[in-house]
Amino acid sequence: MDIFQDTLFRDLEKLNFTVNESKVYLTLVRIGSSLAGNIASHAKLDRSSTYNALKSLQDRGIISTIFENDRTIYLPEPPKKILDYYKEKEAIAQNIIPKLQEQFKFHSQNSTVKLYQGYKGIKTIFQNIIDSCDEKHPYLVLSSEGHFSQKMPYYAPHFRKQKEQKKIKTKMIIRESREKKSIGKYSEYKSIPFNTISPVTINIYKDKVAIVLWEDNPQAILIEHANISKTFAEYFQFIWKHAK
Repeated sequence: MDIFQDTLFRDLEKLNFTVNESKVYLTLVRIGSSLAGNIASHAKLDRSSTYNALKSLQDRGIISTIFENDRTIYLPEPPKKILDYYKEKEAIAQNIIPKLQEQFKFHSQNSTVKLYQGYKGIKTIFQNIIDSCDEKHPYLVLSSEGHFSQKMPYYAPHFRKQKEQKKIKTKMIIRESREKKSIGKYSEYKSIPFNTISPVTINIYKDKVAIVLWEDNPQAILIEHANISKTFAEYFQFIWKHAK
């Protein structure tokens, strides 16, 4: 099996595994405990790169070693160790964030415009939606085409779960011919007779407007301005009133 074509390989990259770490780890999981030379051969890496990857994985507690006949044998820990590693990182982050927040002095201006690129940038915007909205501050979506779920299949369910937990009321306007799917308890949608599939989604929330262009490398403009957000929200409510 070509490791580079394996979905597990791409998923490990999303967990910040390097290419070599992913190749070495997947090789070790598949062949079981082994010597470094054998791992290097299966992973198609040179010895130096293999040893560096093994050391990094061992430092994270994802693999371990045993010694037999003066030889070091590497073996994978149960895959759950990956989750344990990131839970530990999360605990550290939870501990330092309040301390950093005390020192974080950001005086926001009356308005800001930011450009985000790539899926990590888009994720930042959607997480900002969760952080900004609550039961009193709804989330409005204009021209929802399902791009979010299609292009970010791992994060989208997590986003929706957080919306449900915070009881964020969501209204979506979609084109009439778009396939209708089940939505959450606090979400509703209406449709308009517009049959052109738009690559752009407009997200309106609190004092912000996020315009997302769903290309292969997505981009977004985040506008933070109370009057602009209010105007977009008024446009949305007008369309909502006349939609089906």
